[in-house]
Amino acid sequence: MASTTATFFDLVRSQLPAVEDRMRAGAGDHHPNLDAAIGQLLSSGGKRIRPTLTLLTGAMLGADPARAVTLAAAIEMLHTATLVHDDLIDGSILRRGLPTLNSRWSPGATVLTGDYVFARAAQLAAQTGSLPLMEIFSRTLMTIVNGEITQLFHAHQVDTREDYFNRIYAKTASLFELSTEAAALLSGSPQGIVAAMKDYGYHIGIAFQIVDDLLDFVGDEEQVGKPLATDLRQGIVTLPTLYYLQSEPDDSDLALVLAGDGTEEALRRLVEAIRRSGAIERSLEEARDFASIGEANLAGMPEGSERTALYELARYVVERST
Repeated sequence: MASTTATFFDLVRSQLPAVEDRMRAGAGDHHPNLDAAIGQLLSSGGKRIRPTLTLLTGAMLGADPARAVTLAAAIEMLHTATLVHDDLIDGSILRRGLPTLNSRWSPGATVLTGDYVFARAAQLAAQTGSLPLMEIFSRTLMTIVNGEITQLFHAHQVDTREDYFNRIYAKTASLFELSTEAAALLSGSPQGIVAAMKDYGYHIGIAFQIVDDLLDFVGDEEQVGKPLATDLRQGIVTLPTLYYLQSEPDDSDLALVLAGDGTEEALRRLVEAIRRSGAIERSLEEARDFASIGEANLAGMPEGSERTALYELARYVVERST
């Protein structure tokens, strides 16, 4: 996979510091360790894809810039909260190459920090002044949590394609969908435009997660910021493994790894077998198909640099190497 220069960021680069400021600004009295934790979480970087989607969609459709910044902060704060809980559930000690919060704090403190970040995200969403937006925001949060619970109970099982796509919608695409749908709603656009941008966000989000899942097999550990084959180690089946299962349903290493009984050598053999099988290429092609479907929704949008940037973002999602 080739690395792509993300030029679409240029249009929103001047607004991203304002998004960060809204995320960092506390509300009311709270423990100073919460400020430190939020500072660590935000300083760990990240692609800021979701705020970028929000800002580009809002600008393209004429949303108030200040409200769009607040919405972008709310969505990225929601994403950040999910990462806090994910890392604790998964037992991850690194994210983006840096120690996770749960590697330094107790489980209780980590859970409560995640809860606080969720609450802060909701408060930011409420500050947009849109009740319909808050309903979408709440729906997305319920979708994410339900997806996490489903994944916990489905670990070490072979999912169907339907299971897989439901899971990655809940995990990732629901937030992309929120980013574009809520920004379109904030702009006062007609329902048809809102629905089209929701569909764009959904398909780009699915494509993004498929690429994340295949990078778990072929990415660079330093660039990805975590060990490879993390999903298989946790007994989670992703699209490359599903494709591999179609040709090698009786692979003994796969059965052992998914049952949690595989050795490091069995895992290594399995990863190499999946790489050689063509499953990575087939998964990437499917991600490109999803991105293309998403792009089609932009045809009826106002022409301009923001629409062009959203086309570029869709292509970046499937060509990135991190």
